[in-house]
Amino acid sequence: MGKQKQQQEQDAYAQVAGAIGGLAIVFGGLAAIKDKLGLNWPVTVLLTAGVLVALGYAAFKVRTGFKRLLAGDVRPATALAQEAPAVLDDEDQADAQAVPAHPELTAALRTAGAIGKEEVIRADEVTIDPVQTGEVYNFLVPKGRTYEDVEKRLGTVAGMFGITRLHMKLERSRDNERRVKLLRLHQPPFSHPFPAPTRQEIATFAGIPLGHDVTGQLAGVPTFNKASLLVAGMTQMGKTTLINGLITCLLIAYGEFELYLLDGKFCGLTRFEKVATRYESSDDPAVFGSMVRELNDCSDSRYEKIKEAIRNRQPVPKFKPVIFIVDEAADFFASGATNEEKDQAKQIAEDTRSLVSKSLESGISTVLMTQRPSTNAIPVMVRDQFLYRMCLYVASSGTAKVALGDTYFDTVAPINPALLDPDVKGQAVLFANGRSTLIRGFNFEDHFIWSVVDEKVAKHVEALPEETPLRQAIDLMRSKGVDFMTTPDMAPALGILEDDPAKRGKKLNELLGGPPTYKNSQGRGYRLDDLIAFAMSDS
Repeated sequence: MGKQKQQQEQDAYAQVAGAIGGLAIVFGGLAAIKDKLGLNWPVTVLLTAGVLVALGYAAFKVRTGFKRLLAGDVRPATALAQEAPAVLDDEDQADAQAVPAHPELTAALRTAGAIGKEEVIRADEVTIDPVQTGEVYNFLVPKGRTYEDVEKRLGTVAGMFGITRLHMKLERSRDNERRVKLLRLHQPPFSHPFPAPTRQEIATFAGIPLGHDVTGQLAGVPTFNKASLLVAGMTQMGKTTLINGLITCLLIAYGEFELYLLDGKFCGLTRFEKVATRYESSDDPAVFGSMVRELNDCSDSRYEKIKEAIRNRQPVPKFKPVIFIVDEAADFFASGATNEEKDQAKQIAEDTRSLVSKSLESGISTVLMTQRPSTNAIPVMVRDQFLYRMCLYVASSGTAKVALGDTYFDTVAPINPALLDPDVKGQAVLFANGRSTLIRGFNFEDHFIWSVVDEKVAKHVEALPEETPLRQAIDLMRSKGVDFMTTPDMAPALGILEDDPAKRGKKLNELLGGPPTYKNSQGRGYRLDDLIAFAMSDS
C-alpha cells in the first residue's frame, strides 16, 4: 500500500510539472509571436486561437476525403455535372427555392400524419374565409397527397387545433383531389338553433332534407328509392320530432307516394293520419306483423307485374313509392315467455328482414325508429339491411355500433354519437353512402305541419275525376260539413235506391270501390278520413 501511495504522489508531481512546462511553452510561443508581430496580448491570443481552429478543420477535411477515396465514393466533377439537369422548369425552380409554409396548417397536418414530416402546406395556397359559425380553411395538400389523407385523420387534426371532431367538417373539391375545405367551428355545434326551412328551400333541395348541418345548410339523403333508414337514440333525444320533420319534407318534396304509419308511441305520428294509406296506433306485435305482411304481399304482387312485363318484352311498370314508418320498433320484436310468443317474434323478424331487403326494387322503403339501440333490440338480420343509418345521442360507442354498424368506426372520418350533447335535442349522426354528417333535425311548428297535410289531402281529392262515385261521396260529405255519413243517407245521393239494408250496403261499397266501413251509434257508414285515405291509396 505504501509503495502504491508513493507511486500516485510521484505521478501527480509529474502531471503538475508537465502542465507547468506546457504553460511555459505556450506562454513563450505567444511572447515570441507578440514580439515578432508587434501586437498586444489580447490580439495575440485571439489570432493564435483562430489559426489553430483553421488548421484543425483543414486536417479534418483532408482525413475525410482520404477515407472516401479509399472507399471508392468519390466521383469526378464531370460525372456530377452530367447528372444535374441542364435546365429546370418553373415548378422545379419554385420547389428548389425556400417555400413559405402556413405554420398552423403545416404543424397540425404533420403531427396528425396527414402529410410527411418534410412536406408543407404552402402559405400562398391557403385562403381562410369567415362563415356564420366559424371559418373555412381552403388549401392544397402537397403533391402525392389527396383530401382523403386529411379526412382519415380528421379527429387527430381537430385535436391539433384544440377542438373536438364535432367542431370540424371536411369537404372535398369537385375540381382537384388535392384541394381541401376544412370548416372549423368557433363554438360547439348547434349552440344556436337554425330557423326551420321554408317550403321553397325544401322543394329545391337535391334530395330529401333531414336537418341542418353544422353550417346551417340543409343536409339529408339523395332519395328513398331502393333505400331504407334505421334511426336509433336514447329516449327524449328528439327522434319523433326528427321523423315528423322528415315526413313533412317528404310531403313537400317527394311527389306522390303511399304512407304507412305504425305509431308505437300512440300519438307521435298522429299529425299525419289523414295522409296515411294505413295508420295504426298500437304497441301490439300482431298489428306490426299484419302491416309487414300486407306490404310483403304488395311487393310480391309488384314483382309479378315486373316479371310479366319482362316476359312480354314490355317496359317495366313504375309503381307509386311506399314508405313504411314505425316508431318504437324494438317493442315489436320483443319475445314473450311462451312458445307461441317466441314463434311470433321469430316470424315477425323474418318477415321484416324480407320486407327491408327484398322490397326495395318494388318501391317499398322502411324507416324504423328505436329508443333501445341495444344488441338484441332489433335482430341483426334486420339491422344489416339498412342503407341509411342515423344515431342520436347514446351512452357508449358500443351502442353506437349497434345503430351505425359494427364496422362504423373503421369508416372514413367517423363521428362518435356518444360525444353528442344530450341537451341538444334532435342532434344526430347521419351515415349515408359511406359518409358521416352531423345534423340537427327540423322542429316544425304544428300549424306548418297541418297546412302541409291539408294541402296534400286537398291535392289528392282534386286529382280524383269528378264523375267517380268515390269523389262524389267525398264532395257530398264536405258539402254537408260532416265527418261521418251512414249508408242510408249516402246511398240515395249516389243513385242506389235499394230497400234491403244488406243489399244497399253491398251495392254502395262496390260502387265506391271497397273502402272500409265504420259503425257507431248512428249506424254503419263511412268516415270522410277513411274515404280520403282510400282514394289516396289507389295506385
